[in-house]
Amino acid sequence: MVAGPCAVEDEKTTLEIAHTLRRVTEIFHIPLIFKASYRKANRTSMGSFSGIGDRQALRILKKVKKEFGLPVLTDVHETGEIKKVAKVADVLQVPAFLCRQTALLLACAESGRAVNIKKGQFMSPESMRHAVAKVRPRCPDVMITERGTSFGYQDLVVDFRSIPMMKQFGVPVVMDITHCLQQPNQSAGQTLGNRDFAGVMGKAAVAVGVDGIFLETHPHPSRAKSDSATMVPLDRVGSLLRQFVDIRRAVRT
Repeated sequence: MVAGPCAVEDEKTTLEIAHTLRRVTEIFHIPLIFKASYRKANRTSMGSFSGIGDRQALRILKKVKKEFGLPVLTDVHETGEIKKVAKVADVLQVPAFLCRQTALLLACAESGRAVNIKKGQFMSPESMRHAVAKVRPRCPDVMITERGTSFGYQDLVVDFRSIPMMKQFGVPVVMDITHCLQQPNQSAGQTLGNRDFAGVMGKAAVAVGVDGIFLETHPHPSRAKSDSATMVPLDRVGSLLRQFVDIRRAVRT
């Protein structure tokens, strides 16, 4: 599982989330990668939260690694960021909007870190093989994360055929069960969504053989500074994992 808050908001909240996620994933023997954006670059409006400052956010992620022994994932948007971020992060994430940026993909591949490529909302599953081909010769540890496809201007849909299609590339495929619920490009400059369907998306993805689940979570989603509409309440993560594990066992038998 790849999980954590949308962004690093403050040290207390970040450590609380990391502590809870480590505890619940240990119960189910699920490997955990802690996720939090140290900076948010893809913002709809100038008033949207973009971060608490690079140095402070990376310091907090480093503390998560030290205190909880967890690998850390965060996203990068420009090649100039990679050197400093790779000193902290174990996995560099290429955001969905940037999955075709060759220079960014190559720089991530050459960083010595694992790479998670988020599938663009405008990309077919078949076309993601080219993104993988840019990274894999230089980085054996690469995965793809499905996060839905644009449906009109303000909604996303998930075609679950994409999971077995992309698994044919020989890399792990992860399902982002929170970003796929977004309703982006709202006229007010804020992304909406419906977190109530996160469990549905996760169970469907596990049933068709996904390798991992990506989700964003927060103790108080309505107060979160980014993606508040789609983040799963932290106290619900354990019950979701139990359902996912049960389905995984049933499918395997």
